[in-house]
Amino acid sequence: MKKQTHLAGLCGLAVLCGHAAQAQDAGFTWEAEIEIGVDSTVSSDDPTAEFSDLYLSIEAAFEAAITDRITAFGGLTLESVTDPTDDRSFDDLGLYVNELGLRFAFGETLVSVGKLSPVFGVAWDDAPGYYGTSLSGDYELAEMIGLTVDTPLGADGTLSLAVFYADNSVLSDSIGNRRGRNSVAAGGVGNTGKLNNIALQFSREFGATTAWVGARHLAAGTGDVSDENGVVAGLAHDFGNGWDMIGEMAHFSGAGGTAADATYSTLGATYELDQWSFSGTGTVVNTSGAGRDKMLALGIDRQITDNSEINFGLARFDVGGVKSTAVGLAAVVSF
Repeated sequence: MKKQTHLAGLCGLAVLCGHAAQAQDAGFTWEAEIEIGVDSTVSSDDPTAEFSDLYLSIEAAFEAAITDRITAFGGLTLESVTDPTDDRSFDDLGLYVNELGLRFAFGETLVSVGKLSPVFGVAWDDAPGYYGTSLSGDYELAEMIGLTVDTPLGADGTLSLAVFYADNSVLSDSIGNRRGRNSVAAGGVGNTGKLNNIALQFSREFGATTAWVGARHLAAGTGDVSDENGVVAGLAHDFGNGWDMIGEMAHFSGAGGTAADATYSTLGATYELDQWSFSGTGTVVNTSGAGRDKMLALGIDRQITDNSEINFGLARFDVGGVKSTAVGLAAVVSF
């Protein structure tokens, strides 16, 4: 029964893509990405953590123009919705809605309402390499209910503002393997059921350089001892000779609703050579009272066609005092 449900999810995505292709001229646009890969912890101080995860991930997103100023948007994700605890092959797959809402245009200002992903930081998404975002991904804001405003400031600047709370609607559950519906009782900063969480970020381009600064406040949830307050600043630069870099630092007081402070420092660099991309990323997390976590990752990507690539990664982790080495390989096709 579970495999039949997964197949139905895949067919649903295929139908969505088919309808979208026929509706491009009617103000309906879409994009999708399929990733098949294997992520293996090949050595670890904790032998129970040595296993491989053969995985599938599919993401599809759409935008549909309702009027010249109102657009509907949405996104679906099919992936394993639980963390692996042993060797796993294409298991625990669940289909869920990651975004859904309406976007209103007021001149160059865009206001989005619904289930969305507020802007805070960049490294959690743009740090290069297969494992580049592994630790900075801790502070990603995703699957929130609320409102965002994106407005231009100056010639090359953008201000993003969001008020939100963690999705606790029926959309927080998944089809296939059920991850369960979120509730306020589950706790966690930002999981308040109220629009009392805020994120603010300003970014600006200076030629080949992009800089950003941001701040956020996540209210304490059930069982938390503190609100979380965070600030972030970063810089990305394209040197124009095949090299580009990204650096970002994020600091949180009351990190994760605890009494601890945490500081994330990420630095990454990429060198492009024809169809090849070579990258290195390092992240250090200093948490008061808990010591330092570290990651050093190397990546090699090979562009096969305009919409397909192969990604390889090697990473060394030191998290919670446990040292481990991971190797990953993935094929990615975009539409």
